[in-house]
Amino acid sequence: MIVERYDPVNLFEFVPKLTAEFEPELRELDRLLEDDAILQRVKADLARRCPHSLTRGRHSTPVEAILRLLVVKRLYHWSYGETEHFVGDSLVLRQFCRLYFHPVPDDTTLIRWANLIGPDTLQQINDRVVELATQLKVTRGRKLRVDSTVVETNIHYPTDSALVGDGVRVISRLLHKAKTVLGTGAAVGKRVFRSRTRSVRRIAQQLHRVARRKGEAAAEELKQAYAKLLDIAQASRRQAARVREALQEQGSKQAQRVREQLDQFLPLVDQAIEQAARRVLRGEQVPAMEKLLSLYEPHTQVIRRHKAGKPTEFGRKLWLGEVEGGIISEFRLLADGGGLDHPALPASLEAHQQRFGRPPNLLAGDRGVFSPENEELAHKLKIKQVVLPKPGRVSKERRAHEQQRWFRRGFRFRAGIEGRIRVLKRDFGLGRCLEHGADGMGRWVGWGIVTANLTKIAETQATRQTAKGRRHAA
Repeated sequence: MIVERYDPVNLFEFVPKLTAEFEPELRELDRLLEDDAILQRVKADLARRCPHSLTRGRHSTPVEAILRLLVVKRLYHWSYGETEHFVGDSLVLRQFCRLYFHPVPDDTTLIRWANLIGPDTLQQINDRVVELATQLKVTRGRKLRVDSTVVETNIHYPTDSALVGDGVRVISRLLHKAKTVLGTGAAVGKRVFRSRTRSVRRIAQQLHRVARRKGEAAAEELKQAYAKLLDIAQASRRQAARVREALQEQGSKQAQRVREQLDQFLPLVDQAIEQAARRVLRGEQVPAMEKLLSLYEPHTQVIRRHKAGKPTEFGRKLWLGEVEGGIISEFRLLADGGGLDHPALPASLEAHQQRFGRPPNLLAGDRGVFSPENEELAHKLKIKQVVLPKPGRVSKERRAHEQQRWFRRGFRFRAGIEGRIRVLKRDFGLGRCLEHGADGMGRWVGWGIVTANLTKIAETQATRQTAKGRRHAA
């Protein structure tokens, strides 16, 4: 049964000789997480685990403890296992997470709870956190700067041969599971369960050797090796299709589970085979938006930003809007990662006006955000200072406009979001997503942004309290 809280206990009272207390930032973070609106949003998602979670069954780990454990995990860059270990060993973190003398939930249990909290809920939690920042006067929403970055997915560098090889290995693993379910005496015969991973490995090694060579002979040999690789993959695909039919006839839950996994991966394997055939055998250019980059993370996109040292990235493009005070007021994973940034701005301005009740006084973005339509919209909303430098060659009038003092000051303010992105990647894990699937990407980004905003508010409040104490002491 879902419960909200344990009965409060002050652990520090049991250690009278030890001065155990929260650090200033952790103390302020503790106060922020007492907000009931955040708790109820998380509780609503956790209640979806079972139909009667709110009314029946033994008591679960409280919602309050789960929320704080997930924040602590992102705050200290821990895995789920490390979170269980370090929180269990720390009197301070036990008090902060409101676990008291109760056991810390197992890491697998925490994963199951965490997967119930959806990306949309984290968007709502961040909206509430921004509202708290406004109430505490950490920000007033008078300045807005926008930019995009890339959150990489946790995949190896995608090549056609590796993708087809992954497909054969996945099918071989599922065929082994199906053999256990159907038994060796299945009507489909023994040969249909044959694993072809060794053949794929041998062809992949040949491809790597041939790819180092140059010339027409090497190109032809590479094409022949790819043809062999695709023949092996198609043979494995035909085996999987026959096994899938046999599993469909058997009504056991294990058979259904393996068949669902085959239904998930077989279309992706077909896409990988067709992609390699188009590019290598038929010499076609496959558009980036049509490319499959991973069987496990099919939502991954090719994003070319021509950054030094990393011209091409594989992941999802993240759009960020930051207001003064270091608060990320908006974040979105863009559907078209390879596109330009300027189409994302109108939605940001609309969201800002709904969130703060008025447009910002200053709007700042880089050259990728500029478009005549965006400038016209900003002026229509009566934004006083619109700092969107125009790319390419500009007229004398435009150059004089962008050389004005207020414009240059606003452009320097815009540069601050680059530092914020760096902090999000370094301290809150937004460099690479370690969860799976599109929803996993949304959860990973959401927890990173929410934790970063809570931390920024806590730091600001702690600094104010310290300054206030010094004034009183003086």
